[in-house]
Amino acid sequence: METVNIEVNGRSYSNEVEPRLLLVHYLRDTLGLTGTHVGCDTSSCGACTVLLDGISVKSCTVFAAQAGGHAVTTIEGIGNSGALHPMQEAFWAKHGLQCGFCTPGMIVSCIDLLRRNPDPSDAEIRAGIEGNLCRCTGYENIVRAVRAAAAAMKADEPRRSVAELLPVGAS
Repeated sequence: METVNIEVNGRSYSNEVEPRLLLVHYLRDTLGLTGTHVGCDTSSCGACTVLLDGISVKSCTVFAAQAGGHAVTTIEGIGNSGALHPMQEAFWAKHGLQCGFCTPGMIVSCIDLLRRNPDPSDAEIRAGIEGNLCRCTGYENIVRAVRAAAAAMKADEPRRSVAELLPVGAS
């Protein structure tokens, strides 16, 4: 066992973990943050995507111990019921989800995509979500949602600071 100190969604945690414990299981089983889904266990589906220091990673490929000393943001740290993140609002408004299983990882990945490219083309959006599988939507509405979120975030920039647009724990 080893002690891991991780900031998750802006809150500090210190826990004893097995060195082989994956970050996805730490988040779900130790912290009870079940919004991060376990899909394939092979890093193929992206359902477990979180932000690690603001960059999207598949949490099934990272050991909890490796995340020690870093900031993790899960879907629970992105917006809330009273103030959704623009990406969450866009997924809802543009019907970018159906069953919802891939949605947390997809939203997290799309937030990182817009961090890297605030005005992507449809082809760039499709390339940017390449590692996230959705078996329900056909991706068309997801692309529309990302475009809508990009426009909303761009329109909102003068009124909000960059820190307000980033999820909790991201920098």
